[in-house]
Amino acid sequence: MRIAGQDYRSIWIDDATGDLRIIDQTELPHRFEIRTLADVSSAAEAIRTMRVRGAPLIGATAAHGMALALARDASDESLSCVREELIATRPTAINLRWAIDRVTEVVSGIPVGERAEAARNEAIEICDEDVACCEAIGNHGLAILEGLAESKAGGPIQILTHCNAGWLATVDWGTALAPIYKAHAAGLGLHIWVDETRPRNQGSRLTAFELREQGIPHTVIVDNAGGHLMQRGLVDAVFVGSDRTTASGDVCNKIGTYLKALSADANDVPFYVALPLSSIDWSIENGLEDIPIEERSPSEVRELTGLDDAGQVARVSLFPEASGAANPAFDVTPARYVTGLLTEYGLCGADRESLTKLRFKQTHQHSIRNPSQRRLHPRPEDSNV
Repeated sequence: MRIAGQDYRSIWIDDATGDLRIIDQTELPHRFEIRTLADVSSAAEAIRTMRVRGAPLIGATAAHGMALALARDASDESLSCVREELIATRPTAINLRWAIDRVTEVVSGIPVGERAEAARNEAIEICDEDVACCEAIGNHGLAILEGLAESKAGGPIQILTHCNAGWLATVDWGTALAPIYKAHAAGLGLHIWVDETRPRNQGSRLTAFELREQGIPHTVIVDNAGGHLMQRGLVDAVFVGSDRTTASGDVCNKIGTYLKALSADANDVPFYVALPLSSIDWSIENGLEDIPIEERSPSEVRELTGLDDAGQVARVSLFPEASGAANPAFDVTPARYVTGLLTEYGLCGADRESLTKLRFKQTHQHSIRNPSQRRLHPRPEDSNV
């Protein structure tokens, strides 16, 4: 994807130096900063403080973090400690543990001296697969948007999205925004309603930033406006991402997603959840009972960051600390409110039977990514829209 006309991934290895780079998302949209992750502690800090965020990108960063750690100490003891440190950073997104388990499986059965290189190669492979996976989600989602375009008498397709499920939440393309990027490239008329997504404003800060850079028409709205727009027929579909989806189709996503699903259901607006299969937790059925909901710092609710009158980035307090603040980071949308799950293998029903068939299909098909296309050192300029 593009920033100021230059192609980037959200995480990459610098070809010249071999350093691991990320875009610091806490600085967007007012400042664009690239950071180097030099060791596992900096990778863990980046995940915990949301310099990187979004389930697929968290997993990719954790995989690279393991590789960085094993380059210094590849012993079994180090491997165990690194796993614990990274898993503790964010408890909700399933891709974190998925990526860590995948790297662990690769390195556990080989000599200690070979582990660092094997972990690095596996982390690169995870990133490359994510790009191909998200592009496939975009291709499948494009068919949905083409159908919506055909059913409209005229005017742009009106899509509402919540939080940021674009390329900044993945390695490239995104999940919920990938169909939008594909549709824009295909020449379909689009207008995106962008929820601000309090308290960290990933919608107004990051989704709007992405759409601006891609030249896609959009409007930022307060989180409470979605239902109002749906009542008045101003939303053709809702597209959101997922941090963890159960084997029965319950969806855990950024706080506020559930309310959008209720509004969509009440107003007959289709509600699609875009996700890679790596975001499905096959071990759990009931999202409300079994998914741990991360509780983040009350300061995120109490404070906001923006530009002051002098054009400087400033942090302000909205209300005194004497008033308490709760900050659950996610909520769970029951499967009955989900029109369909949009995966790299196509559109799937949000129910156990459909997901079981999809899992079987995944098991018996080749990887989305052609192994012959694998690059050992992917560059940000390799991927673009």
